[in-house]
Amino acid sequence: MKKLIIISIAIVLTAGACNLSRLNQNIKQPTPASAGANAAGPLYLNAEYQFGRFIHRTNVNIEIFKLWSQQWTTTTYTEEPDYNITDRGIPGNDWNILYHNVLESLSKAESILRSQNPSTASAKTVKKNKIASINIMKVLAYSKLVDIFGYAPYTKALNSKYPNPPYDSGKSIYNALIDSLNTAINNIDTNASGFDDSQTYYGGDMKKIMMFANSLKMRLGITIADAEPSKAKKAVTSASPHAFHSNADNAMIPFTSTPPHTNPVWIALVQSGRHDYLPSSAFMDRLNARNDPRRSIWFTKINGKYKGGKYGFKNTYGDFSHASDLVTKKDRPGMIMSYSEVEFIRAEADARGWNVGGSAASHYKEAIKANMERWGISMSKFNNYYNQKSVDYTTASGNWKQKIGLQKWFALYLQGLQAWTEVRRLDYPQLKAPNNGKAITIGQLPSRFTYPVAEQTENQDHYNKAAKAMGGDKLTTHIFWDTMGTY
Repeated sequence: MKKLIIISIAIVLTAGACNLSRLNQNIKQPTPASAGANAAGPLYLNAEYQFGRFIHRTNVNIEIFKLWSQQWTTTTYTEEPDYNITDRGIPGNDWNILYHNVLESLSKAESILRSQNPSTASAKTVKKNKIASINIMKVLAYSKLVDIFGYAPYTKALNSKYPNPPYDSGKSIYNALIDSLNTAINNIDTNASGFDDSQTYYGGDMKKIMMFANSLKMRLGITIADAEPSKAKKAVTSASPHAFHSNADNAMIPFTSTPPHTNPVWIALVQSGRHDYLPSSAFMDRLNARNDPRRSIWFTKINGKYKGGKYGFKNTYGDFSHASDLVTKKDRPGMIMSYSEVEFIRAEADARGWNVGGSAASHYKEAIKANMERWGISMSKFNNYYNQKSVDYTTASGNWKQKIGLQKWFALYLQGLQAWTEVRRLDYPQLKAPNNGKAITIGQLPSRFTYPVAEQTENQDHYNKAAKAMGGDKLTTHIFWDTMGTY
């Protein structure tokens, strides 16, 4: 963790950049963070940490996806659940974290490794494993940029020759990312080591990293299922046998009980001393309707009941349920990708007629069970829950998108960005925009972030081309994989 603290502080010092042109002007970054034969490991570690912290951070200036997925709402400040993301510069903050803190660290680490010429065959194999690990993390970060913005700089991003790089289409990026995963998977030697550090997601276990790469390939594949069905099917079915098969495979970021590397939820809800966030009624009411046993794990009761605040409106903190002690635990690890999510993908794949073994019903059931097991729910409570008519796959109302969409939304609790992605993609559960007259999209739910202001001014030509190609730089413009248009 000492290495993590040193390198993350170094990178944070440079976080003031607003667009890609400034990524080439890191005058505040200390030399040890970007050079030296042994710097690749700390840079990779920093990228994993920065990405994991970003995904789990709870901050109205940066990570508002728990709000946009309507799992949470706010008490006093309603700008974010009302879809106002410009006043605080949220798009620029997220853009900068992913490009600067994550992807630039990964690119530097890869450059360092590629400049090295190991003298032994075993050392060369370790080098290949490390480069494969870096590129898997690149896929993870770039896929989130597409999921948030749509078009984004990719082929010429982070290249000093292009301080203001052109944008690539979301579709072309996703296709390239799947190809990149295939290359990384083919280059991994599971009998050799990689970045061997206990603070990485898997501590250098290349067998686990291989499983994660295949699971991520399944996620990317299912995300484009409506837009690119043949490519999606190939990605999902080829990866499924090699992806997660139990909770022991989950990709998680470790946090510590000592600041500043504690779980970001603890920082926002406990250390801050503020009372800004609550579970939303949109989320809680659906849990209540099914007597979901995860409520007691995730929330406190108020007057003997689980009660969520009204989404997009001001709410009095003391009148509603709050996050539990477990959710706000300092060193609770953060989920990057779970076995439960993979099982939901398998369920959807079967529902689409793709052969992944098993049935939609069996994978759906296993997905819910895996999520409850991870949170410590007993088997008897799971059985009682699943045997309800409103939960059992064979009796729950709606089509497969409704059934899987709702339960996946539950299981992705605290993974706000992925939950928002699934709601947009599947169009279930059908959420509603606040009817308070303040929501920026006037009755519509947002489908993406608008681009950072700095991109609009400093990279104007490429910004204009991208905005025109995707149908306008609007909150309601759909990303290519969001084909249904009902969200």
